[in-house]
Amino acid sequence: MKRIVLVLLLLGVNLSYSVAQCAMCRAAVETNANNGTDTGFASALNAGILYLFVAPYLAIMVIGFLWYKKSKNNAQKSLKSRSYTKS
Repeated sequence: MKRIVLVLLLLGVNLSYSVAQCAMCRAAVETNANNGTDTGFASALNAGILYLFVAPYLAIMVIGFLWYKKSKNNAQKSLKSRSYTKS
């Protein structure tokens, strides 16, 4: 229970930083658009945001796949060892 409270507390603290980043990105895009120097800056910024958004999920999926594969191999080894001891 204490771990859950700690994780929620840490997420709440980090939420203010993430909101601040969104405002800074928007201000940068608006400034470049108002100055007329927007030569793909907004699309490059969006691509960067998508890259940062996808990277953690991709890492979690790879770790989950490796974990699944390892647990499946361990289950098969356990099943084989049980079948040898029964005979």
